[in-house]
Amino acid sequence: MNAVRAILFDKDGTLIDFDRTWGPAAGGVMARLAGSDAQVLSRLHEVSHYLAEPQLFLQTSPLIAGSSRQFGPLWAQVLDRPASEAFFAEIDELFIEEGQANLSPLGRPREALGRLVRLGLPLGIATNDSERNARIQADLLGLTDLLAAIYGHDSGYGSKPLPGMVQAFAELTGVPVASVALVGDTHHDLMTARAAGALSILVRSGPGPIDDFADEADLVVDDVEALTDLFLEPA
Repeated sequence: MNAVRAILFDKDGTLIDFDRTWGPAAGGVMARLAGSDAQVLSRLHEVSHYLAEPQLFLQTSPLIAGSSRQFGPLWAQVLDRPASEAFFAEIDELFIEEGQANLSPLGRPREALGRLVRLGLPLGIATNDSERNARIQADLLGLTDLLAAIYGHDSGYGSKPLPGMVQAFAELTGVPVASVALVGDTHHDLMTARAAGALSILVRSGPGPIDDFADEADLVVDDVEALTDLFLEPA
C-alpha cells in the first residue's frame, strides 16, 4: 500500500452494484428504444446478451465493460438507425434517466472513500459511462466532494482499455503514473492500468468472475471497503 499515492476507481461493479443498477436500467433503455415492436426489443436483448426475465447480463455482454460507442453500433443495426454520435448521445441520455431510477451502491462508498481522503490520497473515477452520468451518480452517492476528477468515455482521454484517463489523472494530481492505482472489476480495468504503467487492483464485487486474469493484477480484494481496510492496517 505504501507504493500507492493516488487512486482511480472504476464506477460500475466497483462503487455501484452493476446488476441491481444496470440490469433494470438497460432493460428500460432498450424498451424505450424499441417502442411497441416486440421483435426489435427481443433482438436488442439478443445482441446485448441480456436476459429480460431476471434483468441480467450474460458474462459475454458488450455492455459490461464497453461504452455506448462500443455497443451502440450493434443497437443501431437492430433499430435500422445511423451509428452516429447523435444516436450514441441519445443512448447515454436514456441511461442517465434509467440509471438514476435504479442506482444501487456497493456497500458504503462515501464512508470508504472518505477514509482514504483523510489519509491524503487524491481520488478519482474512470468509467466507460458518460462523464455526465458519472458526475450525476457520484453526486447522488455523496462522492463529489471526495473526488479530484471524474472521467468518462467522452471526457477527451479515450475509453478503457486505453490509458488516457489514468495518464490525465497522474498529470492532474502530480503523482507519477507508477504510483497511481486503478481499482476495477474487469479485464478492461486491468489492461488500462497496464497500458498506462499504473498499479492494478481488482475487486471481486463486479458482475463477473475475475479468476481467469486475477493473477495479472498487483492486488486482488473483495471490494472497496476491504481495500480501504488494508490502507488503515498498522505498518
